Amino acid sequence: MAAGSSSGDGGQGSKKKADSGFLGLRPTSVDPALRRRKRGPRNRKRGWRRLAQEPLGLEVDQFLEDVRLQERTSGGLLSEAPDEKLFFVDTGSKEKELKKKRTKVQKKSQLLKKPLRVDLVLDNTSKIPAPKDILAHQVPNAKKLRRKEQLWERLAKQGELPREVRRAQARLRSPPVATAKPGPQDTIERPFYDLWAPDNPLDRPLAGQDEFFLEQTKKRGVKRPPRLHSKPSQAPAVEVVPAGASYRPTFEDHQTLLLAAHEVELQRQKETEKLERQLALPAGEQAATQESTFQELCQGLLEESDGEGEPGPGQEPEAAGAEAGPIPTRPNTMEKKTEQQRRREKAARRLRAQQAVVRAARLQHQQLSSDLSDSLRTLKPEGNILQDRFKSFQRRNMIEPRERAKFKRKYKVKLVEKRAFREIQ
Repeated sequence: MAAGSSSGDGGQGSKKKADSGFLGLRPTSVDPALRRRKRGPRNRKRGWRRLAQEPLGLEVDQFLEDVRLQERTSGGLLSEAPDEKLFFVDTGSKEKELKKKRTKVQKKSQLLKKPLRVDLVLDNTSKIPAPKDILAHQVPNAKKLRRKEQLWERLAKQGELPREVRRAQARLRSPPVATAKPGPQDTIERPFYDLWAPDNPLDRPLAGQDEFFLEQTKKRGVKRPPRLHSKPSQAPAVEVVPAGASYRPTFEDHQTLLLAAHEVELQRQKETEKLERQLALPAGEQAATQESTFQELCQGLLEESDGEGEPGPGQEPEAAGAEAGPIPTRPNTMEKKTEQQRRREKAARRLRAQQAVVRAARLQHQQLSSDLSDSLRTLKPEGNILQDRFKSFQRRNMIEPRERAKFKRKYKVKLVEKRAFREIQ
C-alpha cells in the first residue's frame, strides 16, 4: 500500500509539475502546455488542422519548407552539395585588372551580351527542372503501329511485301506515259471560227439530226419560250440623269436643265390657272353668303294661304305672324365632331405639311448657275444607291410595290401619375 500510495502520489506530483506552467532549464525543454496531447477524431478536417498546429506538425512543416527552399535556390540540399559548389578559390586581382583595361568597344560588346532586365524578371529562377511532359512523347495508336511493323517484318522474312510497296515498285517498272501538252504553236495552227455563226464546227456533227433526239440526249438545249425573252417593263434599268445635274456641269448643260425645269413649272402654272378659271363664278354673280344659304334652305317650308295668312285691318303684322306659326330658326351648325372626323382632319393636316416640305425641298434643289459651288469639297453626296436600285426594281415590276408598314398600337396608352411625384408637386 505504501508503494502504491507513493507511486500514486508521484504521478499526481508529476502532473502538477507539468501543469505548473514553468519552463525547464534545459535548452530542449518545451512548454508543458504544448506537451498535452489533444484527443479527438483524426478522420475529419478538424483533426488534420489540430495535428498541423501541434509542435510535431509545426516542426515537420518547417523542415519541409526549408528543403523546398534549398531545392529552389541551390538545386538540392546544401548538406549534400560538394565543396566546389559551396566555396571558390580567390586567385587575386588579375581578373579585376583585366576588367579595368577593357576598351569601350569591349564594354559595349559585353553589355550587348548581357540579358535585359525584363528578360531576367521573366526568367525562371528555380533550380528544380520542369516536369517531363509525358503526353508530348506519346504517339497515338503506338501499339497498333508497332504490331503493324512487326507484321511487315515477318512478311518481309517470308518474301512478301506490303501493298503500298508493291504498287510503288510497279509504278517504277512501268512509269505512266506523259501526255503532250499543246504548245503555243499548236494554238496558232488551229483555225479561228465564230462561236455564234450558223456554220459553227461544233454544231456540224449535230446537223441533220432529229430535234427531239438532240433535246433528249442533252446535245441541244430546250428552246426557251418567247415570254422569257420579253422584259416585264420598258423602263431602263439605270436612269441616267441629265448632264446639267452633275456636281460640276458646264454652263450650256446647266442652262438646258434649267430650261426644262422652267417648262415644267410653266405647264404646272397653266394647269392651275385653267382650274381656277373653271371654278370661278360667272360674270354678274356674287359668292353665296351664310344668309343667302339659309334662305335657300328655308324655301318651301312656309306655305301661305289665300286670306289666312294676311293680317286684318285691326291686327298688327306681328300678331298675324305669330298666329301663322313659329318662324323657323337657323339650325345649329356647330356640332361636336366625332373621333373619326378629328382623326381624318389630323391626317389631312399632316399630309399637307409633308407636301409643303417636299415642295420646299424641290424648289431648294433647283439652283441657278450663280449658285453652283466652286469646289467639290463643299458639296455633299446626294441620293442612296441601295434605295435607287430598290425603287428601280419596283418601277420595272420586278418587286411588288407596296407602302411601308404602319405601326398600330393594339391597346391604348394609360397614363398614371405616381403618388410620390404628386406629393412633390
